[in-house]
Amino acid sequence: MKLTMPAPIGKEERKQRIAKLCAEMERAGVAATLIGPTTSLRYFTGFSWHPSERFTGALIHKNGKVEYITPGFEKDKVAQVIGIEGDIHVWQEEESPYALIKSRLPSGKLAVDDQVALFTFLGLRGVFGDERLTSGGPLINAIRRIKSKNELALMQHAKTVTLEVQRRAWKHLKAGMRASEVEKFIDAEHRKLGGSGNIFCIVSFGEDTSLPHGGETDRVLKEGDAVLIDTGTSFDGYNSDITRSYVFGAPPSNEYVRVWEAEKRAQAAAFEAARLGAPCSSVDDAARASMRTEGFGPDYNMPGLPHRTGHGIGMDVHESPNLVRGDRTPLAPGMCFSNEPMIVVPGKLGIRLEDHFYMTETGPRWFTEPSFSAHEPFKGVEALD
Repeated sequence: MKLTMPAPIGKEERKQRIAKLCAEMERAGVAATLIGPTTSLRYFTGFSWHPSERFTGALIHKNGKVEYITPGFEKDKVAQVIGIEGDIHVWQEEESPYALIKSRLPSGKLAVDDQVALFTFLGLRGVFGDERLTSGGPLINAIRRIKSKNELALMQHAKTVTLEVQRRAWKHLKAGMRASEVEKFIDAEHRKLGGSGNIFCIVSFGEDTSLPHGGETDRVLKEGDAVLIDTGTSFDGYNSDITRSYVFGAPPSNEYVRVWEAEKRAQAAAFEAARLGAPCSSVDDAARASMRTEGFGPDYNMPGLPHRTGHGIGMDVHESPNLVRGDRTPLAPGMCFSNEPMIVVPGKLGIRLEDHFYMTETGPRWFTEPSFSAHEPFKGVEALD
C-alpha cells in the first residue's frame, strides 16, 4: 500500500485558529494571550522555537493583532520563520522581556500559555501582579482539543506509519538483540517512511513489560519473552503513539493469552463507551468495569490497570482532556484519544494494547484497528511500500 502525505497546516487555518482564540478571549474578558515557546506557538503562528531562559513568543491581542517578543540578536532569525505576520519587538540582554510585554499591554488581563516555564510566569507576575494574570490553558485547550479535517488527516498518516513500523519491528526481532538495538531500528524505519524519527520509544522484554514505562536496564531478548513496544513519530507536528504486546519466538502461555484477551476486551469496552456528550471519565469507568469482571482491579489495585485509560493527543503526545476518572469534559466531534487500558501483573508481565480513536458526529472511529490476537498480533495489517 502506498501512502500520500497530507497537506501541511496552512496560513488560513492558523488565522482561523487565532480568530477562535480572540472569541475565547472576548468571552473570558481577557485583553491578550501570551504564547511561549511551546507547541501552541507553532499551532497558532506556524513558528517553532526552542525553550530557553531567553523568552521568545507571541502576544496575541483580542482584536487579532499578533506581536512577537524576542531577544534583539534573534530578530532577523525570527523574521525568517514566523508564519503569521506581526510586528517584532525586541529586548536586549540587560533588559526584561516581561517589562517589554507589559509595555505592549498596559491595561487589561493577560492570559498566559499554561505550558511556559515557571520562571517565565514568575517574571510576568513580578511586573503585572496577580490581578492582571490568568491561565491561558482553558482558552487554548478549548480550541486545540477539537481537530480539523486537516489535523485528523495528518494524525491518521502518522499512526498508519507507526503501525507499519511496529509490524516491521515484530518481524525484525531476533534472540540476543538488546532493547536499545530495537529502538534504533524503529527510529530508522520511522525515518524511511518520512516521519521525524522516534519522538519516544519504549521497548520492554520479559518482566520489564510489567513496568508501564519500561525498565532501566538494556535487556537482551530471549525466546519466549513477553515484548511490549510503545512508540510514535510526527508529521508536520502531529503525533502517533501506538503500543503492541506479544510473545517472541514461542507460542504465548495460557496465562499470557488470558491477560491479553482481557486487555483487548477492556480496550473494546472503552471504545464502545465513547459516546457524544458523555463525560471523558465514562470511558475509563467502562474499561475498569470490564477488567473487574475478569478478576482485575478494582480501581488502581494490582493486578489491573495502574493508570488512566487514555489521553488526548495532537501536537503534544499527551493533551487534555483525558480518559480518566474525574474528567467531566463532554466528548465532542474532533476530539482525539489514546485507548490503552493496560493490565499489569506485578513482577511478571504487562500487556498494553494502544490504538487511538477520534470522535465523529456519529461516535468514535479508530485511526488504526486494534491488534488481532495474542497469536497473530499483526494479522490484517497491510504493509506499506
